[in-house]
Amino acid sequence: MVDLRDDGEPAADRNSLDLDALAVSDRFRLFNFTRRDDHVAYLWVLRALNQLRAVHQVQAHPDDVAAALAELAAAHDEAPRLDGSLREKLDALAGDGMVHRLEDASRAGSLARYRNRQSVYQFSELGYRAFSAVEDVLGARIRDANLSRLVFSDILEDLKELATAAAAHDGEQVYRRLSRLDTVLDDMSRRAAQFHLTLAEIMRSTDISPGAFLEYKNALLTHMTDFMAELDRYLPRLAAAVVQAEAAAGDGGPEAMLRLAAEADDRPFLSRGELMADWRRRWTALREWFAADQGDGPDGVAESRAEGLRTATRAAVSGVIALLRQVTEAQRGGVNRSSQLRHLAEWLFNTPDEGAAYALASAAFNIRSARHLGGAHDDAEQISSRVTWHEAPGVDISVTLFRRGKAPTPGVPQPLRAYPSVRADLRRRQAGERQAERDAAMRLLQSGADGRVLDDAETRVLLRLLTLATEARTVVAGRIRSAAGGNDVVTMRLVPNGTGSAVRTKNGVLHLPGFELQLEPAGRR
Repeated sequence: MVDLRDDGEPAADRNSLDLDALAVSDRFRLFNFTRRDDHVAYLWVLRALNQLRAVHQVQAHPDDVAAALAELAAAHDEAPRLDGSLREKLDALAGDGMVHRLEDASRAGSLARYRNRQSVYQFSELGYRAFSAVEDVLGARIRDANLSRLVFSDILEDLKELATAAAAHDGEQVYRRLSRLDTVLDDMSRRAAQFHLTLAEIMRSTDISPGAFLEYKNALLTHMTDFMAELDRYLPRLAAAVVQAEAAAGDGGPEAMLRLAAEADDRPFLSRGELMADWRRRWTALREWFAADQGDGPDGVAESRAEGLRTATRAAVSGVIALLRQVTEAQRGGVNRSSQLRHLAEWLFNTPDEGAAYALASAAFNIRSARHLGGAHDDAEQISSRVTWHEAPGVDISVTLFRRGKAPTPGVPQPLRAYPSVRADLRRRQAGERQAERDAAMRLLQSGADGRVLDDAETRVLLRLLTLATEARTVVAGRIRSAAGGNDVVTMRLVPNGTGSAVRTKNGVLHLPGFELQLEPAGRR
């Protein structure tokens, strides 16, 4: 069955961002064994299942798992003995979706064994991936991080062979070269990301262990410098090889080459359209790594991912040199975090009593007593009494209670202040503004709006009347007949006119297309 997205396209490029909250929570359930009290025992059970899987025993009985655990215990002292609770742990893993539990009646050699459970267990696909992810985290080593500079020559050779195979329309060879390029590119991306994360971790922890940083600084700088030199040497050739491979397929361009790879691809669970979408996605990723397209770069060209990696590595070299200078100066001056902690420990040891030591440690580490606050919900009936405190909704806490530990009070009533002088000044100001507006309206009525330039006060009155008139427009038989708006001095009417009209002001010309402006004294009909 073809997996489709919401827009009807094949979901060949589906990623974790497309999963809804229910699917995410269902997959997080696969990691429940890591949060149990005996998570180490669950891990060894999964390792025993993985050992049986490695010898192509997909379905395993609890006795087989116990035998595999015994073999692991003989080689590793940390492996536990789970004779009585092994089936319970397997059932718990089946409940989490890590393994599938099946009933195998063929294992029952007698009626009594047939009446008992004859369950066999096998990894689910997502369960095995979750187990592999946990093992990858446990087996990660910082010293394994490196930038693969020797891979560029292999990529260049594969791109040349890909162009030759595409020109000869050799589908199997195109499939082999594209598959190898995809694998090598994925490994290089993973190594680059891991190296820069490890480098950031090293730079973050140098205050604690500067000796380790100084021990490997020369090798680290040499490694990054050699990688940048190799990348600078191969990047133009790789970009040209990508363009050559696209042009070698003929008039069809890269689509013809990808069509050859899809025809040679023998994955049975993907349709032809899904195979093409998958290979198109892979080639797009490879092209973005080495070939720059038109974009928002400084020269109108988008930066390729390899160029971005070079920029990040160059910035990392600068950061390592700056950190080296900082560590060297700290060791020369004798003041760093380690020496500060040693001096603080000496001060704490020499304090006269326990209270002074506690006060000194509290001041040094900014330790304060915890202040627990609480309050009642506005509608307590909406909250069930069986809901735990970390699942119940929060309540609002006043700032007074948070800062001083005292509940807020309304306080004593404050006297009413009239401020008569302020109110009188406001009345005089409002009366003056109204009088200025009436004078401007009177000038506008007497002199009209045509053939002269209106000042700011007259423009404000005109715009206010125009707003009232446009809001009062009426439509009769699909046409605007007229509109009027006014105040206690003047009334403005908008009369339809084919030529329109214009009013000149100090700030520009106000055009009224399709209307003529007429001013009349207030009260006239």
